[in-house]
Amino acid sequence: MAVQHQAGILVLPCPSCGVKNRVPPEHLADSGTCGACKAALPPVAAPIEADPVSFDAITRAATVPVLVDFWAAWCGPCRMAAPEVETTAREMAGRAVVLKVDTEKHPDLAMRFGVQGIPNFVVLNRGRTVFQHAGLVGHAQMQQWLRQARE
Repeated sequence: MAVQHQAGILVLPCPSCGVKNRVPPEHLADSGTCGACKAALPPVAAPIEADPVSFDAITRAATVPVLVDFWAAWCGPCRMAAPEVETTAREMAGRAVVLKVDTEKHPDLAMRFGVQGIPNFVVLNRGRTVFQHAGLVGHAQMQQWLRQARE
């Protein structure tokens, strides 16, 4: 997803006119309106590549559960998980937010969660870890974790 970060605020292009709209982390799962053309802005429906600033901002402010996929480009199972993560983000749009953290670029985030093997999935709700799993799983399992975290 073509997402830019500005001090923890995400900048998303309008699907109608392409104008970039600033979306605070607490509104990533909400529908909105483009500031330029007034077209509907849907909830984020794709995984967001997170850096430490955006990760902290999103996981602290999100009003829905957040699935984090810790991965690396060299990891075969991570590449197999990627379409499952994308499906989860698309199907759970408006009810969850999905982040991807490249463990090679951001090892500090991986260390914070004790990630020793990848892919590694963490579900957070209101900034707190509610579930963690190392190893490949399908989108149905990821969606189940997110639904359970909402309860």
